[in-house]
Amino acid sequence: MKRITFVFALLFVQCFVFVQQSCKAQSVDTVGIELIPNHPWKGKKVAYIGDSITDPRMKCAKTKWWGFLQDWLGITSYVYGISGRQWNDAINQANKLKAEHGDDVDAIVIFLGTNDFNEGIKIGEWFEEKDEEVIAARGKRVKQPYLRKHRTPIMTNETFKGRINLALDSIKRMYPTKQIVLLTPIHRARFYAKDTNWQPTEDYTNWCGEYVDAYINAVKEAGNIWAVPVIDWNALSGLYPMHEKQDYFGHDYDRLHPNDEGMKRMAKTLYYQLLALPCRY
Repeated sequence: MKRITFVFALLFVQCFVFVQQSCKAQSVDTVGIELIPNHPWKGKKVAYIGDSITDPRMKCAKTKWWGFLQDWLGITSYVYGISGRQWNDAINQANKLKAEHGDDVDAIVIFLGTNDFNEGIKIGEWFEEKDEEVIAARGKRVKQPYLRKHRTPIMTNETFKGRINLALDSIKRMYPTKQIVLLTPIHRARFYAKDTNWQPTEDYTNWCGEYVDAYINAVKEAGNIWAVPVIDWNALSGLYPMHEKQDYFGHDYDRLHPNDEGMKRMAKTLYYQLLALPCRY
């Protein structure tokens, strides 16, 4: 009799645990997404470098885009995004990652650029060119010095491209074998926070006379220059705050920071795009 009672008690505990796990699984918001069991980013450790749209302290949404990925994929998230940060802060965030976790990270996702645009940072150039001698040989051309143009990356915080050069050069040296992914800035409309922070819609140029497109295109170009994949959130996410009918933004004065539905849509896009990329080499 005691043995039967023990068996029933054991079955009750197992059923209770199963129900708890089932309820926990159902609490994850999976509406509108097909979870893929063998997703290459499942269970990985991912660091996020960014600005306010990544910052966990921002109140625009209860769950940030990386939070949805964390729920869907069981990712361990190292989040370093800080509101207002620009590309010149990418190295600082990466250094903090290194200090806290060393090499125990599988991938680094960088989502920056919208604040560089708002600040009016000049776009600049990727390279400086000058004539230099280099030894070369081919066929009838004997081995000897030849004069050729030589380019070197411009490393400076004074320009947008210079900032990206500095950041990716440093992060690639810090994490030479890790997967690094760049995300283009999403579209931006008005952000009227206060008299000292009044940001017009993206159809106006910034303080240095550039449209936001120039900054988006620079991030795309960086992919080829530094051999890092770029996921074009600007085009692929579908978020277009310039149209008032989109309900992916929470406030009339803020059409810059997505709400929960906007964050979820961004996360869905990234979820499927990441299928094409290994998380760990």
